[in-house]
Order: sequence, then structure tokens, then C-alpha cells
Amino acid sequence: MLNRNLEFILLSSVKRELEMLATKDFPKIRREALFALKLAEKCKYVPLEDDQKLTTDDAIVKVAENWNSPVFTNDRQLKLRLRDISVPVIYVRQKSRLDIDGMIS
Repeated sequence: MLNRNLEFILLSSVKRELEMLATKDFPKIRREALFALKLAEKCKYVPLEDDQKLTTDDAIVKVAENWNSPVFTNDRQLKLRLRDISVPVIYVRQKSRLDIDGMIS
């Protein structure tokens, strides 16, 4: 899709949120969070110094903007925030297809 090698990263605040969701009472959310954590094992872990002060979405937006990096998410509100600052967003479409909003330089 992007015709280049990529290194996927996992921010510390995202990992913390996934771990919290993996303990929830709702089986579907728990199952999805555990699956995401399994996928995250293949990512490079990036601890953030001020991740306790920022919300997870704020941390993602800050890193994406500073690193000029695309973001992979299906979160509607986060996609809108990223689009407002011209950060490309990769997302899952129709449960099996990847699509991209924006241009990756």
C-alpha cells in the first residue's frame, strides 16, 4: 500500500490503555484489546516522558505531528483531529481492507 518499509511503534500510553481495556467486563472489548496487545508485541515500544499528563489521543497527536508520521487508527474522533493537522491516517475498512486518508511523503 505504501511501497516502503515501515516500523510500527507502540506508545506507552497506548499500551497502558490496551492493558486497561483487557481487564474490562465486556467480553468483546476484552478480546479485541488482548488481540491488539498480541499484535503490539511486534511493534517497537516507545516510552513517553510525559505520558501520564496527556490523554492517549493527545499523546498520539503530539507524536504524529512531531515525527511527521502516519497513524493507524479506526477511532473516528482521533481521525478527525489528525486530519485537521494534515497527519495521514491508515484505517481498516470493511473489516478486511486498509485505506488511507492523506498523503504520505
